[in-house]
Amino acid sequence: MQAVEVDNPKTDMGWEIYPEGLYDILMAIHQNYNGIDIYITENGAAFNDIVNSNGKVVDDYRIYYLYEHLKEVHRAISDGVNLKGYYLWSFLDNFEWAEGYAKRFGIVFVDYNNQNRIIKDSAYWYSQVIKNNGLLD
Repeated sequence: MQAVEVDNPKTDMGWEIYPEGLYDILMAIHQNYNGIDIYITENGAAFNDIVNSNGKVVDDYRIYYLYEHLKEVHRAISDGVNLKGYYLWSFLDNFEWAEGYAKRFGIVFVDYNNQNRIIKDSAYWYSQVIKNNGLLD
């Protein structure tokens, strides 16, 4: 069987970004398991995050990823899904078993040489989503 290549954007892991798939699976679980409580325990993406000359990490791709996925989560809730919790992956850049320290999933950048932390733009954005209890347009 040959893989079908699509034009959707991809994460730094090479994974397709397809937010509608999250909606589809939430609806399928809801419909097939009588509206059970659902928790999304990991949702996030690895991107090539770098510290710029101003000492900041501008990770617009992650913000786009999270925004689009949270829109689909909201749509699923509006369509009856009993979502009880959503956990963003990950708070800190960390060790990934298959990739070591090469991929960055966190909303807080970790400098592995000295363990300093830098709050990424996505963390500031996500804090506003939490404060607002919803997406900001």
